[in-house]
Amino acid sequence: MSKQGLRDSSVPYIPLPQNPNHQNVIVSLVYYHRPYQTNHYLRRGVIFAGDLLLLSATILFFYPSDPILKLARIRLNHVGVISSPKLTIDLSFSLTISVRNRDFFSLDYEKLVVSVGYRGKELGVVNSEGGRVRARGRSYVNATLDLNGFEVVHDVIYLIEDWAKGVIPFDTTTKVNGVLGLCFLKIPLKAKVACEVSVNTRNQTIVRQDCHAQ
Repeated sequence: MSKQGLRDSSVPYIPLPQNPNHQNVIVSLVYYHRPYQTNHYLRRGVIFAGDLLLLSATILFFYPSDPILKLARIRLNHVGVISSPKLTIDLSFSLTISVRNRDFFSLDYEKLVVSVGYRGKELGVVNSEGGRVRARGRSYVNATLDLNGFEVVHDVIYLIEDWAKGVIPFDTTTKVNGVLGLCFLKIPLKAKVACEVSVNTRNQTIVRQDCHAQ
């Protein structure tokens, strides 16, 4: 007798027929999340979205913004045109510029530059001293621009015509460059405002003023 079993090798092996009624059964396990686990994940997602929204709003709220310049007051001291021996102009303006700091940190500026021109040509520039504008504050800077005997080379004909009409249009530009004191960081900021000023040469007054930020 062989080691394979008690079956006699002389007897042919006949496999048993399979049962036609036999069926294979596949069992699929379905896992269900418990309700408290689903609510936990949902709550964490809502908290994360809320924190992200709050962080974005905080960055936007404290993000540095350029200061706002405004020509608070302008006064004409004197204007005159001399035609002989050369065409020259005498002009004097007194200006008060408002510097508004919209940020939550102080603003330091080295100087404030005011220039005056005629028909796009610069006539003169005046620099004021620097200063500091406190957080969310406003500062006023006074400047006086004097032009005495300035020789007009360009637009001579237009200047004579405007003088004859009694109204001369000038344009003023005010610029400021500063830095925002944010801990150990120094963030550069700048602002600019341009104005069109028409002066009456007969009664020495300003008849029109139109300003806009640039």
